Amino acid sequence: MAFISNRKVCVFCENNKIAIDYKEYKYLRKFLTETGKIIPGHVTGVCAKHQRRLTNAVKRARNIALFPYAIDPRKA
Repeated sequence: MAFISNRKVCVFCENNKIAIDYKEYKYLRKFLTETGKIIPGHVTGVCAKHQRRLTNAVKRARNIALFPYAIDPRKA
C-alpha cells in the first residue's frame, strides 16, 4: 500500500516570482479571514519562513490603513 501525502506545498516556495509585499493588499487578502485575522500557516500551507514575511507584510499594510485591524462581524 502506498501512502499519499496530504501536505500542502508553500505557494511562495513553489513559485519564486511571487513576492510578498505589503502594497499588494489584494493578494494578501487571501491570507486573512473575514474578520481580519491572519490565517495560520498550517491551514494555508505556507512554510514558516514565508509565514513570518506574510505576517510582517499584513501588519505593515494595517499600519498604513490598507487593511483594518479588526472587522466587527455584527456590523457586516
